[in-house]
Amino acid sequence: MKPIWIVDDDQSIRFVLEKALLRENLPTRSFTNPQEVLKALTETPEAEGPQILVSDIRMPGGSGLDLLEKVKEKLPGLPVIIMTAFSDLDSAVSAFQGGAFEYLPKPFDLPKAVELIHRAVEESQREEVSQETITAAPEMLGQAPAMQDVFRAIGRLSQSNVTVLITGESGSGKELVARALHKHSPRASGPFVAINTAAIPKDLLESELFGHERGAFTGAQTMRRGRFEQAEGGTLFLDEIGDMPFDLQTRLLRVLSDGHFYRVGGHSAVKANVRVIAATHQNLEQRVKEGVFREDLFHRLNVIRLRLPALRERREDVAMLARFFLQQSAKQLGVESKRISDAALRLLSGFDFPGNVRQLENICHWLTVMAPAQMIEVKDLPPEVLAVSGGVVPLEPGPVAVAVAAPAADPAPVAPVTAAVPTGGVLVGAVPAAWGGLPVGSAAPATEVVAMSVSPSWEGGLQAEAQALLEAGRTDVWDVLTRRFETRLIETALANTRGRRIEAAHKLGIGRNTITRKIQELGME
Repeated sequence: MKPIWIVDDDQSIRFVLEKALLRENLPTRSFTNPQEVLKALTETPEAEGPQILVSDIRMPGGSGLDLLEKVKEKLPGLPVIIMTAFSDLDSAVSAFQGGAFEYLPKPFDLPKAVELIHRAVEESQREEVSQETITAAPEMLGQAPAMQDVFRAIGRLSQSNVTVLITGESGSGKELVARALHKHSPRASGPFVAINTAAIPKDLLESELFGHERGAFTGAQTMRRGRFEQAEGGTLFLDEIGDMPFDLQTRLLRVLSDGHFYRVGGHSAVKANVRVIAATHQNLEQRVKEGVFREDLFHRLNVIRLRLPALRERREDVAMLARFFLQQSAKQLGVESKRISDAALRLLSGFDFPGNVRQLENICHWLTVMAPAQMIEVKDLPPEVLAVSGGVVPLEPGPVAVAVAAPAADPAPVAPVTAAVPTGGVLVGAVPAAWGGLPVGSAAPATEVVAMSVSPSWEGGLQAEAQALLEAGRTDVWDVLTRRFETRLIETALANTRGRRIEAAHKLGIGRNTITRKIQELGME
């Protein structure tokens, strides 16, 4: 994470803020005057620049308000918090007029100051996403005929500004297609701005889309540009458009029709020079019939429709995607890339992937962290893959030997069975229900016999692990399994959010302080 820049000539103020932010795992960098800040801005790469600037107003060698103006010229999206005395209200007003995020009166309450900085960090992260300009779109991989059709469609649309509606299941890569359409369009030099209309509360969505004027509602301390303005000259991607509230659909229709909109609380029309790409996993025709989606908006959006296939419809791409994601995960974690065995790939290719490509990416990240060896075998695959397989192992064509294990109490052994498997066939070995119904199957070249035990669900695996620990005489079963459960849960959430803790905490339904404390307690730093 980028550091919080603090500029104040008072060493005690700098010290107190540095220590408080350090406890919140927020890095800092301190300066004593505005000249040092301006010099650092010119010498520091943008990727290592400030996340937030916290500045005093009155300092030897320069004014915080002058610094605010110059910083906003260079980094217009950077949240700036101005520190000021209670008697300096005129300066506070000037700070807001200059685009400050908030002002912090001195002497300040330290917990409130930290909370304010956290709010500014969240705003900064939202702004980073909304202002992102594509420099290198993520790879789009696929050899399946259905994906080749998608690639051809992107090529045909490369020089068009027409509105596109992308349909497909969640996790199938709709945003990647939208980014590719932007990258290869005449608007490629402009910003690509994405917003998930289903993830933002209805009361905030209007302001997120169209912006608001200062004083438009409680808490609107400054004028804020919406996503339409942020995407000026570029592309606005409206994800999950099928879940947009009905009354906002009317406002969106007007923008698409005449290219103008009003900020919340505003009286002057703002022209929008934006290409709109929408996406949904919903059946919009059905939503129109149900009366929850405007028919005229549907026809306005449905100029060109691209359907993305689910991953289970292009299983031939699973192996290629898995190897690519394993390489990407290794690069992100700074470790050597792991390889995956053919048997594990066959089992993975047979999985239905309800979460589509996103789920495969998360599984590969999990394997990079959790698989014990450099070669990923069947037994290393995550529980959800093994459980759903139910002991069914896809095999290469040819003769195989299968061993089905009977319990020790059963006097009659079960002899190995040899069978020929046709191309694309599967062979299943399972313990009869009279033995408890536990699926046990094995499949290998004729000279090998492999036994594999599969739990029907992660709850079943948890129950089996707890039973094993209890039978071993352990007295710390609760602590051991709770720590493992919490560790996996947090690791998965952080992998899903690319390491962004605040977003991971939000998705898990816990506070940011809770996830920070848990990471420390579990030794996950």
